[in-house]
Amino acid sequence: MDELTRLRELRADAPVPDRAALAPGRERLTTAIAGRNRRARRLRADWRIASLGAVVAITAAALFITQIVDAPAPRSSAPATVAGDLDLSSPEAALGRAADFLERQEAPPEPRADQWIYTRGVDAGQEKQWAEVPAEIRDKMSMTYSPDSWVPYDNKAAENDESDTDYRTARETYRIAADLPEDPEALLAELRKVFPTGSGPDGAPEAKDEHSFRALSVLLESYPIPPDAQARIYRAMATVGGVEVTDHLIRDASGRQVIAVTRDHDRGDSRREILIDPVDYSYAGERDVVTRTHEIPEPGGLEPTVYKRGDVLMDIARTKAAVVDAKGQKP
Repeated sequence: MDELTRLRELRADAPVPDRAALAPGRERLTTAIAGRNRRARRLRADWRIASLGAVVAITAAALFITQIVDAPAPRSSAPATVAGDLDLSSPEAALGRAADFLERQEAPPEPRADQWIYTRGVDAGQEKQWAEVPAEIRDKMSMTYSPDSWVPYDNKAAENDESDTDYRTARETYRIAADLPEDPEALLAELRKVFPTGSGPDGAPEAKDEHSFRALSVLLESYPIPPDAQARIYRAMATVGGVEVTDHLIRDASGRQVIAVTRDHDRGDSRREILIDPVDYSYAGERDVVTRTHEIPEPGGLEPTVYKRGDVLMDIARTKAAVVDAKGQKP
């Protein structure tokens, strides 16, 4: 048995990381910090991403973080053979290999209705902004920041809330994923129905490929997803127009090295990146990266905000995901 196979078998029972990472902790801060700048609104309109605003005089530059230098070497927790075994020459190659691996994994049982989904993540932009909010304001908010999040697997109230057409409970997304068809075209068509598009303040509804990529990314944030279903999702993703894979591993917000599957936004000057663990091919996070240096005018005669190519506007890493028996419990 080769070293890579042994490593992956040792990690075979590791949880395959939910949109829950974007939920309670992040929602509390999002709600408390009032206001959004235009850039955040543009991201929200294109991708239904909850954005963070400024509660004090935080400059626009604080709304993005400087790009972490991409590095081709494997992360320290993975042997060199892992990176050497990867094929990042094309989306078909990278995602096909991921799908092959996932199809060989045994699916764990569906969580019980009384269980909870635990996730731990790093949101670089949120952590930076939280650190810049003066302590006296944080005290008045009676708020604390935590990277840990718990959501119930079965949440009837949330299932009946139609205010966010992208949000699905953990149980809903598990069953949506499990029922997806094998055929990539049929799978994408189904997801476009599940996660509908619509017009917004920044323009017309998404085109078919952009809509498909967004729907796939929303589902991949979910936890848990049966491994065979995740394999079908990856194969379908490789067929979406405009999807590419970075030809080397990049560093995520937590410092890990991960695979980046990317697609430029149809409108705007940035690209969406879906991050995948190179060892077990689980969902590892997401980024939004500026693709062209440009300026955003500001009202009231203020200096325009300059975004440089390579600036990271959003950088979220999911470092842990598991099914637990109670809120507050950690695996």
